[in-house]
Amino acid sequence: MGVAIPAASYAAEHHAKDVAKPVGHIHLKTHSADLGVGYTWGDGTLVYRGKTHHFKISGGNIAALGYASIEANGEVYNLKHLHDFDGEYGSLAGEATVAEGVGGALLANSNGVRLKITSKASGAHLTAGLQGLKFTLKD
Repeated sequence: MGVAIPAASYAAEHHAKDVAKPVGHIHLKTHSADLGVGYTWGDGTLVYRGKTHHFKISGGNIAALGYASIEANGEVYNLKHLHDFDGEYGSLAGEATVAEGVGGALLANSNGVRLKITSKASGAHLTAGLQGLKFTLKD
């Protein structure tokens, strides 16, 4: 999935100024298979206003090689209406995973929803480029 961002302190600083506190939490499991152009797929759950909502994940990245399984947890910010969660999320990403790795990312969609996630990956995977993930609520 390519969600690790080394030295993301600049983005984290600016992200912290934009949001006060998390309004929800997410958990996701994805798989990524790549040879040049990568593809990511998986499922996740969003806990928002005391209810659990399921969503599917799809997307890709540029300049990737390998396979990885990724499990991630995160906090959701700026979500005012459940339907605003759906959409394309982007992040400047770079990841290197051999056997197991830990990473993190800041993701945002065009509705202003921001995700701060930490991930654990297994497999052999190398990516560099703009990550684009689509989250679609199932319920």
